[in-house]
Amino acid sequence: MADSFTGDRIILKDLGFYGYHGVFAEEERLGQRFFIDLEIGLDLSVPAMTDRLSTGTSYGDVYDVVKAAFEGKRTKLLEALGQNIIDALFEAFPTVDWAIIRIRKPEAPIAMVRGEAAVELHRQRNSP
Repeated sequence: MADSFTGDRIILKDLGFYGYHGVFAEEERLGQRFFIDLEIGLDLSVPAMTDRLSTGTSYGDVYDVVKAAFEGKRTKLLEALGQNIIDALFEAFPTVDWAIIRIRKPEAPIAMVRGEAAVELHRQRNSP
């Protein structure tokens, strides 16, 4: 078995969303911007050899799953939001072995002049 989080991957970076996730009432009422970086590990050798989309996983479809999970259930914590997105990816794409997601919140309600708050989750698919 390959080492964790190595090998082929699909990468989506700087996906921007507007959402209502957060602990405070203002976050639920007003919302704010979020940015997501995502890597999912899966074998890309067949689409690499065939050059046919039908043999691989479309990053457009990956984006659609991320968007639906982001917009689906409001969470208080970025950690819970990240886990919901990873769970949705594992359910939608059985060939995905692992996922790394970073969720960035540039307007986090903390006193910072510049920067952003973020979490990063590393998850492997559980073996049956």
